[in-house]
Amino acid sequence: MSCPRCGFTHNCICSHEPKLTSAAHFVLLTHPNECRKATNTGELMMRTLPHCERVIWDRVNSPTALIEKLEDPAYQAWLLFPADDTHPATPFVAHSSSSTSIITTTPLFVLLDATWQEARKMVRKSPWLANLPRLSLTPTALSQYQLRRNQQAGNLCTCETGIALLSLLNEPQQAEQLQRYFTAFSDVFHADRSGHSHR
Repeated sequence: MSCPRCGFTHNCICSHEPKLTSAAHFVLLTHPNECRKATNTGELMMRTLPHCERVIWDRVNSPTALIEKLEDPAYQAWLLFPADDTHPATPFVAHSSSSTSIITTTPLFVLLDATWQEARKMVRKSPWLANLPRLSLTPTALSQYQLRRNQQAGNLCTCETGIALLSLLNEPQQAEQLQRYFTAFSDVFHADRSGHSHR
């Protein structure tokens, strides 16, 4: 019987699950196809980050509640997506009061939880994403994600993007804990799907 939380049958990783603390908010804008995939690493962020929510992308129906949140001046919203000529990259700088250096807005990161082909389609067909500043991450190491075929060099999976964002937010301990959880997930995945314990 599979663990109701982590989904593994022979290699429950719940003992590796950290309880993270981050003031930033994370939105996983998820393509419907991802909801059926056991290899989806956005789930790791959903379980561990206190302010992480999933919004299922719909080509026809725009997510009203999310759009209102993106327009809320209490948040500083960013779209995690490669820059292009029309949408140049914007360096991340937390908004703060010039007199006190206290952060005055909450960082809000929108991550496209999809394959790269699906993600490009989502951006193209979601005009409400066009005005968000684009944050492009430069990985300092190659992706460790090996659970899907045809992975493009230099691309990070959803959870690895979350790890990179925690580092960008100067929260290295949180990033390290999420990294360990992601590694545990990656290490046991194939063994569990094959029906035996990971050694």
